Amino acid sequence: MKRIEYFYAAYSGYAWIGSARLMEIAAAAGAVLVHRPFHLRTLVAARGNAERIADPVYRNYAFRREIERWAEFRGVRMLGRTPTHHQASYETANRMLIANGETDAGTDRLAHAFLEAHWADDADLSDLATLERLARAAGLDGAALIAAAGAPEIGARHEANTAEVIERGFFGSPTYVVDGDVFYGQDRLELVARALEKPFADKWAALA
Repeated sequence: MKRIEYFYAAYSGYAWIGSARLMEIAAAAGAVLVHRPFHLRTLVAARGNAERIADPVYRNYAFRREIERWAEFRGVRMLGRTPTHHQASYETANRMLIANGETDAGTDRLAHAFLEAHWADDADLSDLATLERLARAAGLDGAALIAAAGAPEIGARHEANTAEVIERGFFGSPTYVVDGDVFYGQDRLELVARALEKPFADKWAALA
């Protein structure tokens, strides 16, 4: 079966903008999503991007205007501002997704629900009651997932995902991988769809 490795964080604005389209593409191609939630802030620090992200000119472009345009283009509901609790911890949400299974249909629903709740309904993804409610609405046992999320082995998998994105030189969330070909950003989703149908040629020599 075709696979799309899906590297993202449960609070990522661009992951939300691309979420429905990603699932449409996967369904049309008969591909399974392989969920690989990771700690985005750790990646940002490792890539040395914190200073650029803090720059108000860059932030206004990348985290306001670009989000605004792409949300309109994809027909996605957004608050029209950064969510109130965007700086809170989302690690439990990430771990719940890992605990539910990398390729489970319930994980597809839960990831979409977390992203939508945060960016369209201003939900606090650090609030356990909110996470439990969203999981129940997605047809899952929220209490059990929260308990499972605290297990050391789930934490280790979360750390392993984070270490992997750093080691592979990824830039942020979301990043999609099809047969080893890396696509960074939801604006590459149409390329993901094409790669599932026909791989892209790889003729250029790697840069030194």
